Amino acid sequence: MKIVEITLKLPYEERGQILGRIYGKIRGRIQDVHLLPPSVTGLSEIKLRVLVSDVQELVKELKETIKNGKVSVRVISA
Repeated sequence: MKIVEITLKLPYEERGQILGRIYGKIRGRIQDVHLLPPSVTGLSEIKLRVLVSDVQELVKELKETIKNGKVSVRVISA
């Protein structure tokens, strides 16, 4: 199992709906969540620390879920 930090940049208006779908997929594996306020351009940043076994599969699922946002992943421990 790996600890991964996922940074999501989402439109502020769609943040709740997208987070609900993401939570359904990674429930029980979330260690820490930080919700940052929206920027001037209307993008809200969310940082999740998640325990996963297959990082590539998680990123693939997140990119399918998030259409109008950005996903970045950083492996903290292997």
